[in-house]
Amino acid sequence: MQLVQQLKPSDLSICFNFAVDMLHHTDVDNDFLQRIIFTDEATFHVSGHVNKHNTRIWGSENPHFIIETVRDSPKVNVWCGLMADRVIGPFFFAKSTATKEVYLDMLQLFAIPQISHIPNIFWQQDGAPPHWGKIVRSYLDTQFPQRWIGRDGPLAWPPRSPDLTPLDFFLWGYIKDKVFASKITDITQLKTRIIEVTENISQTMLTSTWNEIEYRLDVTRATKGAHIEIW
Repeated sequence: MQLVQQLKPSDLSICFNFAVDMLHHTDVDNDFLQRIIFTDEATFHVSGHVNKHNTRIWGSENPHFIIETVRDSPKVNVWCGLMADRVIGPFFFAKSTATKEVYLDMLQLFAIPQISHIPNIFWQQDGAPPHWGKIVRSYLDTQFPQRWIGRDGPLAWPPRSPDLTPLDFFLWGYIKDKVFASKITDITQLKTRIIEVTENISQTMLTSTWNEIEYRLDVTRATKGAHIEIW
């Protein structure tokens, strides 16, 4: 069973319009998707639990059942960026919850320097509160003028749409499966495993993932914005 976020009535049209806009960009520019860096954070627990935003909701079989965070297990908040030809990161936040100031520091000191040489790149992020801070949006406006995708960005990222970002439909699950294939005993070992897994993601895997992105946009357009995972 897939974990998805429960949609609000207005979300369908927003997701549909986003998919239409994205596919229009790909029609005009064949390399558009290849120039996007998709970004996200997830919290990994030594216990083997991985979560985002503290809770996740089951799909159509039990839409009201909520999985609670394992609060007594040591955990680390991880950021990664995914491109068509590389993985940026992982970056481990010092605290389990990142503020807009901490997120901005990560952008300025870690993420952006690794991609600043790439021309006409687009930055994608979801609408999590640290991402939406005014200081963060102002910085993205400077670094990626008219070329970032997110809440209140030049191209607005639709809310509650994890099935459209490759970190949610591919990366986090893949890392979880590999990292916890054998028992983890502490945070240091957890971080080491996460690094090892990300370093071994192949170009073949990334190519397949990018093909999946376009497919998911096509399905979202065809279904008028319905969740991919439960269609």
